Amino acid sequence: MKSLKKKRRIQILIAAAVALVLAVGLIGYGFRDGINLYRSPAQLSEMPPHDGEVFRLGGLVEDGTLVRGAGETITFRVTDGGASVPVRFTGVLPDLFGEGEGMIATGQMVGDTFVATEILAKHDESYMPKEVVDSLKKQGVYVDPNS
Repeated sequence: MKSLKKKRRIQILIAAAVALVLAVGLIGYGFRDGINLYRSPAQLSEMPPHDGEVFRLGGLVEDGTLVRGAGETITFRVTDGGASVPVRFTGVLPDLFGEGEGMIATGQMVGDTFVATEILAKHDESYMPKEVVDSLKKQGVYVDPNS
């Protein structure tokens, strides 16, 4: 009788371990495309991304680089004061997007150009994304808009 209880307990533990491994695997599989790491232009120049890697790039739109092309294609450069990255975006830009303003773009590198699929800009005059503020402070070029 004891060996039957012991065998049953081992079977339950094995089934629970298999279920746990399966659950962790499914969660990882579900998140594989949903996690986009943030990088500043300086981090991008130090450690280039892998081919096809989707990530977020943030910083300030460099003054004098915003060029509207044919149709809805826009090119500009993003900087954090330490490095600058060319960006190409096809689509409609947010209303408060402009030169010298903070932004975060989601996309991937194609050659030396970051091709953005989505651009997020600040939602009022004084807001700047935390990641952008942190990277600008690290480069020593952050100016507090409230002071």
